[in-house]
Amino acid sequence: MTTPPTEAGLRRLPCNLVDRAIEAALAEDLGLAGDITTDATVPPDATASAFIVAQQRGVVSGLPLAEAAFRALNASVIFKAEITDGMLITRGKSLAHISGNARAILTAERVALNFLGRMSGIATLTRAYVNQVVGTSARIVDTRKTTPGLRAIEKYAVRCGGGHNHRSGLFDAVLIKDNHIIAAGGPLAAMQAARSHAGHMVRIEIEVDTLDQLREILPLSPDVILLDNMSRDELREAVALNEGRTLLEASGGVDLNSVRAIAETGVDIISVGALTHSAPVLDLGLDFQKSSA
Repeated sequence: MTTPPTEAGLRRLPCNLVDRAIEAALAEDLGLAGDITTDATVPPDATASAFIVAQQRGVVSGLPLAEAAFRALNASVIFKAEITDGMLITRGKSLAHISGNARAILTAERVALNFLGRMSGIATLTRAYVNQVVGTSARIVDTRKTTPGLRAIEKYAVRCGGGHNHRSGLFDAVLIKDNHIIAAGGPLAAMQAARSHAGHMVRIEIEVDTLDQLREILPLSPDVILLDNMSRDELREAVALNEGRTLLEASGGVDLNSVRAIAETGVDIISVGALTHSAPVLDLGLDFQKSSA
């Protein structure tokens, strides 16, 4: 079992991203009329105490967003996290204690749990992949197959699970794929054009589908070569041909059953779209404490 990522490794989410996501989610839920159920049934000055509890085992991610959801509705709400993002929890474990204005807690509940459940699901699946490649040199990385508008948050969840991030978007790294190569007139033309346009700090990656393409690309010295949908035998041969000259990324056909064998071929990076596009939500619940009065 891997150890939880360090705080430095998680690279905390900027407050502006958290606030923007929470504002949009609450606006979607409250609409033009607000929480008509809570407003009708709960007195404005009522207070409550509640716990967020795990209904299954998993890796936690999203506590800062959950706290922000409650406090966005009432700044006096007290949110006390009992664990930290990146930690493994068991069924029945309390993640946080929330106390204060009952209306705020009830109204923010679903937004808080949606973020926590979605992000914890991603972190949990990522940890499963990371555990599968322990003892190899391969890194598990995500892709751009994320929920629109929530990429930075979902990539943070990948880090909570011990994974690493690929490029953040189209703006921060060059990734020349097969269609780019066709449109550019070949790999050499694509590489030359990329080098002439990219700044000296921008890394360049290029995709290959065959070993012959790899042989053609290696002399061009890209920073990373993406080995797309290659068999394990082809991946091993690609590692041998490369001789450590550039980073090799394996992509396509990766699941929990195959990832260990792919890592053992010697590739440096394994990208897994499923981390963000297919992670099941971690089951969490919010339980009010009954008043002793």
